[in-house]
Amino acid sequence: MSEVENLNITRLPFPPLPSVVPPDSYDSHRGKQTPLVIDNGSTYLRFGFATSSTPRSGPNMVAKYKERRTNKPLLLFGEGVEIESGAKTQAKTPWEGDVLLNFDALENALDYAFIHLGIDAPTIEHPVIMTERLCSPLHSRALTSELMFEQYSVPSLAFCVDSVMSFYHNNLPSPPVPFTADGLAVSFNSASTSVIPILNGKGIMSHAKRIPWGATQATDFLLKLVQLKYPTFPTRVTSTQTSWILQTFCEFAPDYQSLLRELKDPLKLRANERIIQFPFVVPVTEEKTEEEIARIAERKREQGRKLQEMAAKSRMEKLVQKESDLQHLLSVRERREEENKKDWQGILQEEGFDNDAALDSAIKKLEINLKRARKKEADGEEIEDESPSFPLLDVPDADLDEDGIKEKKKQRLMKAGYDARERARKEKEREREEKEAEERREEEERDRDLAGWANKMRKEHESIMSKIKERNRRRAALNDRKSAASQARMKSIANLAADERVPKRKRKAGTEDTFGADDADWQIYRKINNAAPSSDEDEDYASLALVEQKLLTHDPTFTDEHTHASLTSQRSALMQAFRPDYDESDVEGRTRIHLNVERWRVPETWLSPSMAGVDSAGLGEVIQTTLARFTDAEKGRLVKNVFVTGTPSQIPGLVPRLKATLRPILPPEMPLEIVRALDPSLDAWRGMADFAKTEEFKKVSVTKAEYEEWGGERIKRWWGGNWNASVPA
Repeated sequence: MSEVENLNITRLPFPPLPSVVPPDSYDSHRGKQTPLVIDNGSTYLRFGFATSSTPRSGPNMVAKYKERRTNKPLLLFGEGVEIESGAKTQAKTPWEGDVLLNFDALENALDYAFIHLGIDAPTIEHPVIMTERLCSPLHSRALTSELMFEQYSVPSLAFCVDSVMSFYHNNLPSPPVPFTADGLAVSFNSASTSVIPILNGKGIMSHAKRIPWGATQATDFLLKLVQLKYPTFPTRVTSTQTSWILQTFCEFAPDYQSLLRELKDPLKLRANERIIQFPFVVPVTEEKTEEEIARIAERKREQGRKLQEMAAKSRMEKLVQKESDLQHLLSVRERREEENKKDWQGILQEEGFDNDAALDSAIKKLEINLKRARKKEADGEEIEDESPSFPLLDVPDADLDEDGIKEKKKQRLMKAGYDARERARKEKEREREEKEAEERREEEERDRDLAGWANKMRKEHESIMSKIKERNRRRAALNDRKSAASQARMKSIANLAADERVPKRKRKAGTEDTFGADDADWQIYRKINNAAPSSDEDEDYASLALVEQKLLTHDPTFTDEHTHASLTSQRSALMQAFRPDYDESDVEGRTRIHLNVERWRVPETWLSPSMAGVDSAGLGEVIQTTLARFTDAEKGRLVKNVFVTGTPSQIPGLVPRLKATLRPILPPEMPLEIVRALDPSLDAWRGMADFAKTEEFKKVSVTKAEYEEWGGERIKRWWGGNWNASVPA
């Protein structure tokens, strides 16, 4: 991995600490009816007075958390949720996808905003302008209006679409003249992407379009790709980290298909990758001093000596016990001549023997064991077993009693076993002699012509590997039901099912199955059973290992890279570049994420959501459909100012990619201009602040009296809202 070490590795940043900012002074706005501007985004809540140049902001999430030390309930908002690990699991946002639903969380977020603005009055005595999503449901607007008028008693409330206000801020003329700009506002939001045509300064909401793909879905898609690429990644990758990776390393490709063809080159793929280093802990290994190592070695030697002494003592005790047993059995045998037959049988039964032959056999066995043990104790080697004798085999049965006949049968079986062992030993000796002779001939051949011998071994190696590859290829083909091998297997199964050796009328009557009686049946079985091991497979692997060992020993041109194990485990250069492998001991390398194709694949989903499994048209197709509803003159006015806004629009390469997408669907003579907002994240709030300073703001706001008369769904038609004057009633 020396090449990777030379690349620029980006380390994962630590999460920022929450900024503790004291509340603003409310005295400068007290009693002046300064408008309040609230950009209620699904990711960030931005709020402030219209006279401010920059709003306050924080992640739009709330968590109710009980502190462990004081056991008091806490209400955390924004960055405070990020630093409390226990609060993250309980965090919730006012938004469910692209719809405002959780109004308890919205109320907590607004409380946070008003407190940090320093508003200490019992009611909010300021007109409010607030954002809402394109095509926001009446239910969400009604409950939001109810919260603002009933809970906070605001004097008036106006709703607007964030992308239109961002367009307004970036196209606002310097002198205070009516806003009449034309353009196509493309808004990249957290949960959706919208396209809104604007003519004469008015948003044509009836022709607006929205696709269900945004930064949240792109982040989840990137996280899934990383999890599929690194299924055993030792560190948990969070959505927050994935969002940072998306904004930092991903970019739009001018031509995605051409880029993929270029990245087929492993060198180019490696050159365009980005490496993210996650935190890791280096395992601590204790380094012992020489004195400690010597002390440990001496302790081990002492333990070894003690074990040897214990083993020698145990052997000596067993030897003494065996000698004592032998002396006892010999003394018992000496009494055979002194006792009568009946008393002698009683003595044998007391000693645990059935007859004299069993006693003699036990004595002989003890003598052999004692002789072997004394020999081993003397020089540490075991003696070979002496050739056993079978004297009763030559005695006729007529000369033997019943016990003798039984002992003769036993000796006959013992002799048969001894003869079989002797034959096996001689066969092994013969095989060993043949193997030694073969090795001598091979060594002579190698001494005469090393190159010729190596060439012959190489051919044998290739032949065995070809057989193994062919076997694996056939096994893989049997798993494909459309392959010729699989179809032939099914034909064999069908022929077996129609076997005429058992009449059909007798098959259900329990007729004996004759399958397997013929060797051809087993050949068919091996043919149709792809899991059945081949009888030659083990022999092939054993022969291959032997040939490789000879080549590694005597052929300098044959290395470990040419072995079967190395060739089968070696990955392609493209796969190695796509995801490099690190050793198990490389903790730092195993906590790295290599981004290459994913850098362009994730942003491409805005143009082709079907890549991520979303059944929706892409951004280019949606813009084409929107433009098709206008005349050529109006279309020319729109595409002359294609305006992109929203935080995801800051991903590099978006403007060139949109140009490459829109240029083919427009007439060649029609000018096309694509611009990005000066500040895609804050321009919507600034546009709302600019509009709140105008006299028109009072005309489009719903007052509290109108709310009480018409209800929370009341909204006025105007050019920046969801229901403008150009839409018929």
